[in-house]
Amino acid sequence: RYLALARHLEGARIVHAAEIDPWFTRGAARLRRRMGFRLVATVWETIPFLGAYRAARGRRYRAETMGAIDLFLATTERARQCLLLEGAPPERIRVHPPGVDREAFAGGAAGARGERLIVSPGRLVWEKGHQDVMRALAALERGLVRGPAGEWISARLLVIGSGPEEARLRRYAADLGLDGRVELRRTIPYSEMPAVYARAACVVLASLPTRFWEEQFGMVLAEALAAGVPVAAAASGAIPEVVGADATLFRPGDWMGLARALATGPLAAAPDARSGPPDPARVQRYSTAAAAERLAAVYAELLG
Repeated sequence: RYLALARHLEGARIVHAAEIDPWFTRGAARLRRRMGFRLVATVWETIPFLGAYRAARGRRYRAETMGAIDLFLATTERARQCLLLEGAPPERIRVHPPGVDREAFAGGAAGARGERLIVSPGRLVWEKGHQDVMRALAALERGLVRGPAGEWISARLLVIGSGPEEARLRRYAADLGLDGRVELRRTIPYSEMPAVYARAACVVLASLPTRFWEEQFGMVLAEALAAGVPVAAAASGAIPEVVGADATLFRPGDWMGLARALATGPLAAAPDARSGPPDPARVQRYSTAAAAERLAAVYAELLG
């Protein structure tokens, strides 16, 4: 629980929480009527668990929050559809994607990409699929998959993130014979990420769905689109909606499909002519400026 939450919310006209079943949203929901503020919840969740598939505590908290939330801000259309199945009134749902600093990432993309570098950013957990990216790289290194003219393709992989799978991923890279071809970096300052994207031939998000989670947005996708770097991503969760036609999609877990996508696209000597800069409207939609305008409009609606 929050300590002395009512004291901290004193005088607030709007309280903004996240999701429908965690303790922090429930804490605000229990005070809403007594304190008179309006309650907003950003919702990323894309799987409608309802009561049957939630843990007992989440089931109880969801029952307390659903009726207390004035506006649900679904980060994707998929999250909106999830909310509808959860029983949220359609008139209280707005699709409200997040934003990234478009100018910062576009500025970082000004440098030349002189190497075949694959960047796989994300927590080092099984469901982020870094192991599949390594498998795809091994397929390229061993010639199981080649370029359009039959050329042998060699590349490097940079995995950025920390988490419980780090030791296993390091062992796996060695098992696959990728010593010297794979680098794992636990942390890179966020201010340096535009420069990382600028060096990349491709950004990969190889997410795998689990029983209780699927990729809900993928902020690295918005960053890569803003940087103008080619993207290959698993068609999992909200990913197809987020990237639209501006990325190459492959089936979750299909590491050979990923290897083929890389070999005929961003790693090829002459990449597929269909791959060009991302849709400017999509890049703008996922900018901090556009997200701020959407949020200001939502708050004005509530206060009005």
